[in-house]
Amino acid sequence: MQHNSASKFPALAISQRKKELRKAIRARILALPPEERETLSLLAMNRIAHSAVFRQARTIALYWSLPDELSTHASVRIWSLSKRIVLPVVEGSEMRFYPYDPTQPLSPGAFDIPCPTVTEECPPETIDLMILPGTAFDISYGRLGRGKGFYDRYLSQPEASRIFKAGVCFDCQLEKELPREDHDRKMDAIFTPNRLLIQGE
Repeated sequence: MQHNSASKFPALAISQRKKELRKAIRARILALPPEERETLSLLAMNRIAHSAVFRQARTIALYWSLPDELSTHASVRIWSLSKRIVLPVVEGSEMRFYPYDPTQPLSPGAFDIPCPTVTEECPPETIDLMILPGTAFDISYGRLGRGKGFYDRYLSQPEASRIFKAGVCFDCQLEKELPREDHDRKMDAIFTPNRLLIQGE
């Protein structure tokens, strides 16, 4: 059963607490020098690349990182040489995944996030591993997103139930406990430059 932190964070205070955390943690990330952020990003992504779940996955859902997120650009390009990489595209209130083609340029999508130009959607039941960004994660595998709910809605689909969900972040984004609501999805693993948390291990 998923633990709900609402007992410690009253319902009326959860949204405000999340808002405060987003602001504070974004400041922590941007306080890291750009060169250090890039080095730490490579360490975290290499940790994923050496994991058993990565080796076993054929189709991996990744994300094209924004400036205040752990960088994935190099990994998207390199991993696409041996894995099927799919990237998210926001369409209205929903998010879908489309294959990344290294021979084709990405095009601006919703929120100015670069997106694949391939038009054939990747069904959720074909995704083996999803690597999720987050404003913060906690040691109970909770995730705090940007507040739009795209990932939570996507992962709530029955067709997405088999996807292995791996959060990735800087160590400064890992909290002891986050405020949670019933719709917040938990991760199966969390990777940071210096830590690896896997449920059941």
